[in-house]
Amino acid sequence: MNPTIIFEDTDILVIDKPAGLMVHDDGRTNERTLSDWVLKTYPKLQDVGEHWEGIPRPGIVHRLDKETSGVMVLAKTQKSFEMLKEQFKKRQIKKTYRAFVYDQFNEVRGEIDRPIGKSKSDFRKWSAQPGSRGLQREAHTAWEVLDTIDTYTYLELKPTTGRTHQLRVHLKAIHHPIVCDALYASKRECGLNFKRLALHAHTITIGGNTFKAPLPQDFKEALGCSK
Repeated sequence: MNPTIIFEDTDILVIDKPAGLMVHDDGRTNERTLSDWVLKTYPKLQDVGEHWEGIPRPGIVHRLDKETSGVMVLAKTQKSFEMLKEQFKKRQIKKTYRAFVYDQFNEVRGEIDRPIGKSKSDFRKWSAQPGSRGLQREAHTAWEVLDTIDTYTYLELKPTTGRTHQLRVHLKAIHHPIVCDALYASKRECGLNFKRLALHAHTITIGGNTFKAPLPQDFKEALGCSK
């Protein structure tokens, strides 16, 4: 499960991460990660970025969940790492996602503006519901319906904040969880033949340049069900 290189120069590397590939070691598993691929393919990036409990995260500025596919940007120098980190902090880097969710919407587009805290019932989860624990961090997601397929909806998502599990939590909060989300929709059957979380990081815009990760095969097949 190697990533595909979308763009590369002396400062950044833009890749398409396949679903099922963990971004970096979490200290609990021994499975292969994107960080392992970076260290093997670009060994000079070993000292770029930050370490977590002694575990290198070479060039890793942001992350995607293991089961999420799509576009990511990595830094190739410490200077570009710091610049990208600052741009993310100032919300100057824009991202769009594609997702299949359960059930249909009454509106064509809308926004979810709900703070996110920790779930009261499960330490693995985050929550945008009233009564969530701990610090409530602001979170905003815009959504637009692109298609409907039977009882499912195909969405474009534009987060303006970058909270952990933000899209999954926000869609769960409005009763349209992402298809095949084992954490936030565990009682619902996977639809449209998905075997993993139906979420894809489609584009990322950095300094006026937009990079796109093509839709993966499972997304294309699901869209084909509407034809």
